[in-house]
Amino acid sequence: MSQATQTIRQKLATRPHLAQWCQATKDLFNTIAAFYFDVLQAHSAVLDLNDTEALTALERLTHATRKNPHPVMPLSEVTRDVPAFFRRATIHAALGSARSFSRHLCKWRAQKAKAEAKKKAFHKRPPVPPRTWRKAPTLYAGIYKENTDDTILLKLWTGSAWAWIKCQIGGRRLPEGWDAASPSLVEKAGTWWLHTPITKQFESPAKVVDQLHSSEVRICAVDLNLDGHLAVASILRADGTPLATRFLGNGAEINGRRKSLLGKVARNRSKTGICAEGEQDNLYLWNRMHGLNEQVAHLISCRIVEFAKTHGATILVFEHLGNLQPDQGRYSHRANQKRMYWMKGRIFRYSRYKAWNEGIVTCRVNPKNTSRECALCHQEVARYHTGQPEEGYQTGAPLVVCLDPECRHRDHADRNASIVIGHRLLARTQKPFQEKPPARPSSGRSTKVEGGPSSHDAKGKRNPFNSSSGLGRWVESGTTQRRESGMADPSRGIPRQLRLLPE
Repeated sequence: MSQATQTIRQKLATRPHLAQWCQATKDLFNTIAAFYFDVLQAHSAVLDLNDTEALTALERLTHATRKNPHPVMPLSEVTRDVPAFFRRATIHAALGSARSFSRHLCKWRAQKAKAEAKKKAFHKRPPVPPRTWRKAPTLYAGIYKENTDDTILLKLWTGSAWAWIKCQIGGRRLPEGWDAASPSLVEKAGTWWLHTPITKQFESPAKVVDQLHSSEVRICAVDLNLDGHLAVASILRADGTPLATRFLGNGAEINGRRKSLLGKVARNRSKTGICAEGEQDNLYLWNRMHGLNEQVAHLISCRIVEFAKTHGATILVFEHLGNLQPDQGRYSHRANQKRMYWMKGRIFRYSRYKAWNEGIVTCRVNPKNTSRECALCHQEVARYHTGQPEEGYQTGAPLVVCLDPECRHRDHADRNASIVIGHRLLARTQKPFQEKPPARPSSGRSTKVEGGPSSHDAKGKRNPFNSSSGLGRWVESGTTQRRESGMADPSRGIPRQLRLLPE
């Protein structure tokens, strides 16, 4: 069994004194957590116990009861009348911080001892305990009740007493089929939110290698772009036959909006010529850019996962784009391109966790020349604009044509690249050119077997998904294709171009 985890964020509606009560509850939570951290520093043996045993030991050390009327370090000296569930939440928060500090301190001591043993200078500073406590209060079951879609009752500290406060909540509702855990009271920019973690149990999906051996597997291959369509997703069968394609987003529009905001930042900076030290200039404009990238990344990733789920795909495959660098040029161009790369990374990360929640496994393949190969025969292609000669390779051009005179396959460039990405994943289970290497002779020098495959065969451009493997051509019908048996005649009519409508 596997587990999916999400966090539902719900906003608490504004009402008189609510912000003050929430802040007072947070301050009290951190005050008690700091007290228990000091208790753990004085009784470090408690850290060797598990959570349940450590909770019991700390309560015996601090909480007065009939059987334990005189604890060693009474909590009553810090505050009185603390609800049991609130106290236990602070204990768990302090335990987490104390264990983290203890691990870092042990690691620092080991590094120092190693350096001293080698008689080397050691200048790394030791870790220090938390100087300030700003943890969000965790609300256990006894601190909240009557949780509905629109309201919730919270037990808050008003500064003088504990009171049950009915709060209006808005935002995303808790989905069905998920188990909700204890929410946290989080403050952000003067607004208070309720963050509720939810979990769901589901059958663990098989590994990618195991799924690729099945003839029923379907793959969703995604090509991410900077302009034009932000993402192009294609559904492939186990034999590499494309079934459907979807074009997502309008990259030119997003780039234009981002460039406009960067221009406003540049004009505002030119008016003053200075930036205040330690302060973020043009905070409103930077927040708008960040919100734009976040919104687009979530929308595109959600549509990718929905498309894969609709067609029954169990594997999501992307290119491994980890070393992208912006081009040289003006500040606005470099800053815009850099944020485009960041957004592509966000789309992959968000798609990965959303796909996992649906039982879909995500992987990546080598991105080298995915846009320069034909999806049918995997030979070199020409990339061109409409009305221009079908030769050369123009970066960003929308159309491609295979240069192989026996193929001459035509397609949209991004759709062709997405299919090639899917074929590269499928090729991992196809091993037509790999054989057992010859045994080394006794002299220790390798010999080449005559007639055997060379070391370049496995890395060559030959691919099991070509015309001779029975893939054949596909005839487009909207965004869905059907396979024809055998090799198609190059003199046949060119398939009509796909409609590229941004969504």
